[in-house]
Amino acid sequence: MASSPPETQADRLRPSSSSVGEEETVAFGDTPFLQRAVSDPAGSFNQQRRRRFAGKSFRPRRQQSFSRDIEHAAKETYLITRLTFTLLRYLGVGYRWITRLLALGCYALLLMPGFLQVAYYYFFSDNVRRSIVYGDQPRNRLDLHLPGPTDGAKPVVIFVTGGAWIIGYKAWGSLLGLQLAKKDIIVACIDYRNFPQGTISDMIKDVCQGILFVFNHIAEYGGDPDNIYLMGQSAGAHIAACALLELATIEYEHGESASSKVARIKAYFALSGGIMEGEKSLRQYSPEVKIQDPSIREALSLLPPIFLFHGSADYSIPADSSRTFYKALQNVGAKAKLILFDGKTHTDLFLQDPLRGGEDELFDNIVSVIHADDEEALAKDAMAPPRRRLVPEILLQLARSISPF
Repeated sequence: MASSPPETQADRLRPSSSSVGEEETVAFGDTPFLQRAVSDPAGSFNQQRRRRFAGKSFRPRRQQSFSRDIEHAAKETYLITRLTFTLLRYLGVGYRWITRLLALGCYALLLMPGFLQVAYYYFFSDNVRRSIVYGDQPRNRLDLHLPGPTDGAKPVVIFVTGGAWIIGYKAWGSLLGLQLAKKDIIVACIDYRNFPQGTISDMIKDVCQGILFVFNHIAEYGGDPDNIYLMGQSAGAHIAACALLELATIEYEHGESASSKVARIKAYFALSGGIMEGEKSLRQYSPEVKIQDPSIREALSLLPPIFLFHGSADYSIPADSSRTFYKALQNVGAKAKLILFDGKTHTDLFLQDPLRGGEDELFDNIVSVIHADDEEALAKDAMAPPRRRLVPEILLQLARSISPF
């Protein structure tokens, strides 16, 4: 990204004034967000004293009733339905639209046994903290998926969900959150404005603020701020990569006066990501193009190791997208690794395989990187029972055959 004067660069991430919806909020203490670059959007919630703790991980008490859970489920179901119809409106009406809509409906029905189990966990588990406010825009919320009560600070994965830049939603990361939490890993699923509610620039700004928020406050939920990873899937992988470059540029320009923390991210996992190339008006939001910009070349030294995962049979976002990005990263000296999964589609890696249970090569790759320096965790992983199947195999095979993705 082209370098800009400090004032302009700072304004890109500074939250704008907007009303905040009536969702679950948490009060936090006075911790600077990005000195000279980003103001702390949680500042308006600093009415409670920041709790300090030692020994066992602290978790703020959950103030939820069953009726409130039902109300929250209804609100989020309405939001998901509205997002779906927004996507359909942009797709247009025609034979291709009708067949894809029918395929999507059948696909969802076939996987419904697994979806219902994950939805129950998401709405009613005490280990999920939903809709924590991280900024002042309506979609500036994140969910935390927490492991069971154990000693010690836990590694953290910040997850940016996909959704074609139109129907992205934090709840899409619930299956990942459920499974990583069983490995004693906290997952923070960041929500962000979608089109037409926001532009690509707004999405990147939201994700940047969410990342910084997690760094500044995850210790209050038992997370280790020195052991944080970033992950994005599909459109979320594109947005997360852009946010990573944005934060690296700011941190390089401001030096010690910026607390963006991007240099402390341990690794970035990009799953089935797009790089948004081709259209001239969108080239400024293509990570592949931006890393070749001489004006930010020095900032690239702050980037963490980058792991690119892609299925070779992905037709929604072909694997060439990750191949091209990988070559560009190599050319600029970034630390990168490309892992292709033979015969896997766009939804195999993120949905069908996790719902299948048992061994999962992608999941095992991610966990092995996170636990690489923790011998106790690696030993525990080796002794862990196989992951539970959530959907019968025949339904998974049928769903794969008619998937519209």
